[in-house]
Amino acid sequence: QLQFVESGGGLVQPGGSLRLSCAASGFTLDDYAIGWFRQAPGKKREEISCISKSGGTINYVDSAKGRFTISRDNAKSTAYLQMNSLKPEDTGVYYCAADQAGSCPEYVAFYDYWGQGTQVTVSS
Repeated sequence: QLQFVESGGGLVQPGGSLRLSCAASGFTLDDYAIGWFRQAPGKKREEISCISKSGGTINYVDSAKGRFTISRDNAKSTAYLQMNSLKPEDTGVYYCAADQAGSCPEYVAFYDYWGQGTQVTVSS
């Protein structure tokens, strides 16, 4: 059974950092693009970043540029989202997802597999 296990969320003060991990179980990440998403209370799910299977394409939403870094370690079948200079508006449930086409899809619906999410709360 294909699944992700996300970890690394928690409560952090504004300006702090967190590193989210997304570990694949039952498959390897080599052939998949990986996206990270955030869903804040009362809002729709928003794509934060994506990395293609080769790592040659990396995208960030404007609010994450310069603060967040997406990466992947295919040998460990794990993807990461390093988040620095966190702000209260970064609060939400963070999900990782995989696209078996290997590219960064244009639409959220094109992602094939999703993790269960990890809560990130940025508050003083």
